[in-house]
Amino acid sequence: MHGRRYGEGHLARVAISVDGGSAFVSLAVAAAALLATPPAAADEPRSATEPRVMLESGEVTNVIDAFDDGDTFDLNLSLGFEYSTKSAKIRRETSIAAPGLSTGGYTSNLLNVASYSETTSKLIPRVDVGLYKDLALYLKLPIILNSSRELTDLDGSAGQQDVALAGAPGERLFDLPFRSPSRSGIEHLAVGLDVNIMNQARDRTKPTWLFGIEGRFPVSEPMHACTESPRDGQVKCADPTDINRNDRNDLQFEGGRISQREPGVSRGTIGLEVHTLLSKRIKYVEPYGGLKALFEFQQESSDYGLIDLERSLVNHPPLVGTVLLGVMIIPWENREKFSRLTFDLRFTGEYHSEGRDYSELFDALGSSDAPSLRQPQWAAFRENPSYNPTDCRNGVQAACAPSIIDEGSQRTYFTGLSDVQAYGSYRVKASVAWQASENVKFQLGVGFRHDQAHGIGGDQPCNAAFKDSPGASGPCRRQNADGSFEVTGSPNPNYRQTINSVGRRFYVNDSNTFDVFASGTVMF
Repeated sequence: MHGRRYGEGHLARVAISVDGGSAFVSLAVAAAALLATPPAAADEPRSATEPRVMLESGEVTNVIDAFDDGDTFDLNLSLGFEYSTKSAKIRRETSIAAPGLSTGGYTSNLLNVASYSETTSKLIPRVDVGLYKDLALYLKLPIILNSSRELTDLDGSAGQQDVALAGAPGERLFDLPFRSPSRSGIEHLAVGLDVNIMNQARDRTKPTWLFGIEGRFPVSEPMHACTESPRDGQVKCADPTDINRNDRNDLQFEGGRISQREPGVSRGTIGLEVHTLLSKRIKYVEPYGGLKALFEFQQESSDYGLIDLERSLVNHPPLVGTVLLGVMIIPWENREKFSRLTFDLRFTGEYHSEGRDYSELFDALGSSDAPSLRQPQWAAFRENPSYNPTDCRNGVQAACAPSIIDEGSQRTYFTGLSDVQAYGSYRVKASVAWQASENVKFQLGVGFRHDQAHGIGGDQPCNAAFKDSPGASGPCRRQNADGSFEVTGSPNPNYRQTINSVGRRFYVNDSNTFDVFASGTVMF
């Protein structure tokens, strides 16, 4: 199967040629003849009146190849451009008794916090190389030209920041409006392998079935939480271990990585995507469907490394599973000139599992100077050598806790990465592809995506999977009637009460993304 031409040796590859007022007549004749004519055998000659409709798969399942009859090598070079704009509403839990919030008897998540907006423009060079029949290697290098994020007032929230953005008593987590620095650079390097397990162009009785695998490798600086407007004496992109964000190691518990950083653009992960697609050409339409799964593995050199702790509830990025359904419509094609016009209508549904990710509040919370987020936490607790229930009953407070902080354990710092709850995404896309000749084709399309409402601060205080001993339990225990303690878990070192406790958590809803995309391909 050739990625750029409709091979001479394949049967049932024909074009309809129409001009002026004869278009509808030609289409009607072609349809009637196809319905009346049984499939031709491999060695059956065509009749002069048989309609000439090609069976080459469309853009979705097409794999360029090599060492085919009359075409030993194929190479495609393409350049794509994408522009997207996203908007969402950020809200927060509250028990404030007020109209539209709560009666005071329960906690709602309706407190307005901010209106979120994001725009991204991206350039995507791609190279496809045919390796063998129906087998191709490809490389993609998405380059983010500009990505900007902003948080602004949401229905009066800017006037109520001390309530909507409250941290510990007297704290404000961040200020509105909030703007992130613009990001640019290489998002990742993608290397993939596609193969057509079945190919309708080679065997017209079977559909075209594509299977592929893609690796995504970071080649640029991972994203770091930054602010475009730091307070006096602070820097835009301070290290998470820089407690007072002044680019100096001048406090007792600050880490050894104090340095001002770049905003970064990559996800700081290594990705593995597996995908499969199935299509069947039926005259002028080609319905298709498929599945994708994306697994990401965090790099220790990114900010994931600071929070990748054994007793943390969620250390890993989310798993993304995708189901897609669509139809390609080919209203016109010309075999002799290697030309055709294709319309693609597609619906995509995604499931994002719970995972630690770059949320809409990544920069705002990650660059906060609020002490409740900046002060380090210790990763473990230890047995209290002074614990003595008798002394505790006699008023000796140091003897009351069986478990105390282990200050010799690793210190954990808040990076802005948060535990994002599971949610679904839905996207519709429409595009048109025009293959102008044997060597050139173009594509243009638009899309709309909606993300379901979800929480972006779901860390729990205790990890029930670890019940080692009362000495390591910290506050994750309950006292029985006889005075003994029952361990309920181990403290989660990434838990931050001011953003993770019930009544303080943030939510995202009304999240919509519009995008336009275009590409051009040169085929050799």
